[in-house]
Amino acid sequence: MTFGQRVTGVLMLDANTFEEIEADKSANGQAFAVVIVASLAAGIGVGILLGPIAVIRETLAALIGWVMWAGVTYFIGTKLLPEPQTRTDMGELLRVIGFGYAPTVFGFFGFIPFLGRIIQVAVAFWVLAATVVAVRQALDYRSTGRAFLVVIIGWLFFVIIQAVF
Repeated sequence: MTFGQRVTGVLMLDANTFEEIEADKSANGQAFAVVIVASLAAGIGVGILLGPIAVIRETLAALIGWVMWAGVTYFIGTKLLPEPQTRTDMGELLRVIGFGYAPTVFGFFGFIPFLGRIIQVAVAFWVLAATVVAVRQALDYRSTGRAFLVVIIGWLFFVIIQAVF
């Protein structure tokens, strides 16, 4: 599967695409590229309204968030809420969660008056859905509900961190 096919599959929330990404240990660089491009696009969308510092802030936050998200997901998914067949490692989670950032590229359009806010909300839910599929596949869960719970617990963890800092 090509990089473009992977991104398209992720945007379509295709579980088989996430399975392939999970299994391909050479896809770490591609996942990194997705996070960079998507966060730059979203950062530019915000930066048009808030200035160039927002672009840098968004990109750095996405990179740090990506690694932290994978770590928190690993802990919650393998230690707190595993299913009997759950087997994963940080590399798998970094790959699938990194690709899960792909819808963020549409955050570029966040600067458009009124419509931009709707796009940002839609992108947030799209990324949430992609992350749930990614986590379900990487943790070998049978239950989408359990994957959703892992993602929501991780999200709450980040909300608390943002509130503190």
